[in-house]
Amino acid sequence: MNKRIINRLKRILILLSLTSGIFSACNYLDTEPQDFVTPDNFYNTEADMERAVAGVYNRLIDQFGRMYSRGLYSYLVISDEFYYKGISINDQRVMDFDAGHLDINKFWEVLYSGIDRANLLLENIDRPKMDETRRKEIHGETLFLRAYYYFLLVDNFGGVPLKLTPTKSPLETYLPRSSVAEVYTQILKDMQQAETLVGDISKHAFNERITQTTVQAVLAKVYLTMAGEPLKDVARYEDALTYANKVIASGRHSLNPDYAQIFINHTEEKYDLQECLWEVGMTGNQLGSVQLAGRVGLENGIECPDDVIGYSNGPLKPTGRLFKLYGDGDLRRDWAIAPYKYVTTNGVTTKSFYTATQMYERTCGKWRREYELLKPKSRGYSPTNFPVMRYADVLLMKAEAENEVNGPNAEAYEAINMVRRRGYGKPVNMPDAVADVPAGLDKTGFREMLQDERGRELAFEGARKHDLIRWGLFISNMQSLAVEAAAEAPTNYKYSANAAKNTTPRNVLFPIPSTELSVNHLVTQNPNW
Repeated sequence: MNKRIINRLKRILILLSLTSGIFSACNYLDTEPQDFVTPDNFYNTEADMERAVAGVYNRLIDQFGRMYSRGLYSYLVISDEFYYKGISINDQRVMDFDAGHLDINKFWEVLYSGIDRANLLLENIDRPKMDETRRKEIHGETLFLRAYYYFLLVDNFGGVPLKLTPTKSPLETYLPRSSVAEVYTQILKDMQQAETLVGDISKHAFNERITQTTVQAVLAKVYLTMAGEPLKDVARYEDALTYANKVIASGRHSLNPDYAQIFINHTEEKYDLQECLWEVGMTGNQLGSVQLAGRVGLENGIECPDDVIGYSNGPLKPTGRLFKLYGDGDLRRDWAIAPYKYVTTNGVTTKSFYTATQMYERTCGKWRREYELLKPKSRGYSPTNFPVMRYADVLLMKAEAENEVNGPNAEAYEAINMVRRRGYGKPVNMPDAVADVPAGLDKTGFREMLQDERGRELAFEGARKHDLIRWGLFISNMQSLAVEAAAEAPTNYKYSANAAKNTTPRNVLFPIPSTELSVNHLVTQNPNW
């Protein structure tokens, strides 16, 4: 048996064993074999379908940290907003890696694992007798998740093999890369169908399940991405505006009046369905049998040596550029960027506040472990959810698309100003001379203001690199950051410029993983890798 067939067989066995692992605690099989799940002895009941869709959602977490448990707000989204404490050479965190890098390879594998799980469920969607409303919802959720995994793939790797049927045999023919446009066509098809199938968020007490406004908001983001690099299909701005307006018109969502409370709610494991349309659900602390915890508040947390308060060595540190992006009176700065760290002296742990000049010494402060309620607190994991889509993002997408389609009109101004007013602690529906964007901006000026505003509002939420790439600004911003940080950072923090220094045009995309190239000879590598 040749190497390609052996690797394909390994993938099938891994997929089946993963599926079995997810469901092994559930006693739902009464035929042999009892310790192994296959399509023939599964997908027979509504409970099976619930377990199957949970397995598709499960790939959003990934216990090894390549998805929203860690990577998609940290080392996979390096941009001009943060750098890594103490890392200066020979690491992906400073853009020094190749196609054999483990995390890049595993990121690809996790996404295709989610796609294959989705394909298998979709193939069996009509199999069991079950409540038809719930069948439709599971169908829609699965279509959306398959599309979302492809969105992450095309966003990070460019054109990829487009596989729409489950892997059943090691003898199946490998697929070449589809074009970026072809992948987006499939993403739109799946998401648009999902919009008609999934439930309304008002039916749920939590926001970890895909609902209609979630689909609409993510479609707005997909369309904005298509309007920018690399497709530059500017007609899609109008589609983005349509879908952002659908979310707004639904009346299901609003801004939390307190910016900090959004992230306190995450840490306290409370749901805010008005602000947060979609969160990836983490739970537990990895100390028991449930392995669904993440690293929110640790990887991106306040430096703290105390396990009772909540340990973090504060690895993500803001660039001076991000710190200076906030204006006077913007309350978001000292919440997103921690104004203090914890120090222990003579056995007593207290807050130590940074001075005004200590921009490069600070850490991310959005998710503060001092608010965690689950005890004992783990040194390695937290139960804190991660927000993939917030209403503030919808309003900013509305403002951006409105400006591109109709210029900086009143609707564009009001959408961005609502976000800014909340950031300044003002009522979101009342004009405010301090918070509001200056009147009279032209289209270019408004676009630049919007780009900065997304940086302020969504700092450390995994959006910045994606935004800079679709705007065609990633390389230039990193190049200017390298000069800026080298010039202004204190001597001990000059290394904060290293990721920017190492960034070249090849870093707009990740390399196609070497594991994929070794078995699929129809796939070609991205330029300069």
